[in-house]
Amino acid sequence: MTENSNCEFEYKGLCINGFLMLFWTFVFIPILILLCIWYGGEDNMFLSVGCSVVLFILFIIGCAGYFTQEPNEARVMIFFGKYRGTCYKVGYYWVNPFMNKKKISLRIRNMDIDPIKVNDKVGNPVMIGMVLVWKVKDTYRVVFDLDASSLSNAQGNTLSNAALNNFVRIQSDAALREVTGQFAYDPQSDHPDELTLRDGGEAINNLLEAKINERLAMAGIEVVEARLNYLAYAPEIAAVMLRRQQASAIITAREKIVEGAVSMVEMALRRLEEGGMVNLNDERKAAMVSNLLVVLCGDEPVTPIVSTGNQA
Repeated sequence: MTENSNCEFEYKGLCINGFLMLFWTFVFIPILILLCIWYGGEDNMFLSVGCSVVLFILFIIGCAGYFTQEPNEARVMIFFGKYRGTCYKVGYYWVNPFMNKKKISLRIRNMDIDPIKVNDKVGNPVMIGMVLVWKVKDTYRVVFDLDASSLSNAQGNTLSNAALNNFVRIQSDAALREVTGQFAYDPQSDHPDELTLRDGGEAINNLLEAKINERLAMAGIEVVEARLNYLAYAPEIAAVMLRRQQASAIITAREKIVEGAVSMVEMALRRLEEGGMVNLNDERKAAMVSNLLVVLCGDEPVTPIVSTGNQA
């Protein structure tokens, strides 16, 4: 059996409408029992009692074969330890009373994975969490490839949602740690175009979904969607990383300011020369450039000093 092979098949055995069997079990058999007692009499007491006991046993056994199934539910049919198929029929039915019918929900389930602390590609501790949407795809694998003792309830007829959720949560945590270790939280100076956790977006979600599917496929579970819903630096380095981000933002802003200031100074000098308003030598040009850069790049407003000429 290969890793992704599907051993599940539909149940083809006896499956009778439940309402029809109600008539047989609760009307026809009791009438037969009364007829045996009535017509048996004292002459055929042994035969009458024997037939009545057999019919009563059939009545008791028949009562155990009924089940009701809603949409997006399935029952794995097991007959004395052998898999007989999975029943998807919706409604009220009766099957062999000796058939073990394990109920499985095929509905979509939602799971919120609490943020966990992991190390990114460069070793920085980060807190990361996700939302997972999943459902059961292969009922055979869910029932027979997972530990049945931990996945069944006290009656053994319904899979335990708590145990199934625990399996999905553990495998999802492992996949989340694996994906997080492949990427850095922020772009690095030596690899500015590299995919990161903060800017990866859909690419990170797709990779995470594929990794979780690889881990859950062995249990017959399919991931519908996996998305990061929480991403932050761990508390012990959050303050330091915040200062680094602030410094990076300040440097970027300063670069823009200087770039704009140089462009404005260049434009001012060019227009003065083209207009012939004043003739500036190199020394006066340098002083003018210095003054304009101070005005344009300064954080605080500059108080101008107006010269009124030489005083006697």
